[in-house]
Amino acid sequence: MSFQDRQYYQEPYGMGGGRMGGFGLPRPSQMVKYLLIANCVIFLLQLVFRGKLETLFAATVYHPFQVWRLITFQFLHDTGTPFHLLFNMIGLYFLGPLLERSWGAKRFITFYLTCGLVGGLLFVVFTSIGWLSGEYIIGASGGILGMLAACAVLFPQVTVILILFPVPIRLAAILLCVVYMLSVLTNMANAGGDLCHLGGMATGFVWVGRAYVKAWLSRLSATSYQKKSKKREMLQYELDRILAKVHEQGIQSLSGKEKKILQQATEDQKRNRM
Repeated sequence: MSFQDRQYYQEPYGMGGGRMGGFGLPRPSQMVKYLLIANCVIFLLQLVFRGKLETLFAATVYHPFQVWRLITFQFLHDTGTPFHLLFNMIGLYFLGPLLERSWGAKRFITFYLTCGLVGGLLFVVFTSIGWLSGEYIIGASGGILGMLAACAVLFPQVTVILILFPVPIRLAAILLCVVYMLSVLTNMANAGGDLCHLGGMATGFVWVGRAYVKAWLSRLSATSYQKKSKKREMLQYELDRILAKVHEQGIQSLSGKEKKILQQATEDQKRNRM
């Protein structure tokens, strides 16, 4: 069954897997709704407290051992421009429900926060050792891009808007990955943030890729077992034929190849008994 054929993709359902709400938009799933509310409320608090929340909760090289910051920084956004929050929330709104309704709320929120955590940790480590510049990082982009990578693997039929143009989600993921890598390698102005983006994408890909690797290894193991089983059956058939020939015509009737097979079978039996 293709992605488009599934019930939650068709009317009255939306791209995110939920029933259509107001203005023809899909209703967000439960955990996504909570995340949207939390990010927007915290953004308003940032405007009220004017930098105090960033000082206490951003991921920063100055407080590398305050590990809770690797979670809290994901709920802060740049108050200098609303687009930082807006674009992240758009990504969460459209991509989050696809994963939450596939995995459940608990697994989804664990995945989302883990992607952001890995991105934040990479920023702290690489800026601490001086490989990249930057003092602190805020934003949900690590988790959002982790979702993008996961959806690119699980739902390749999805189309996303990239710089005003609709593109397949896998192409968008590849293009963004290339842009972020160039930014990090050339140490551009937002190289630290782009490293966080890459960390989130890598985590998302590995998270969903494990199932594919596990399935591939399982198939490989099954194929190997079938080949060995078939080989044993053929060897047993040949051994039975040789023993029947010895019984009827004597051991002197065996060819050199048949004697070698019989000798090998005898040695294998001795080893198994030891």
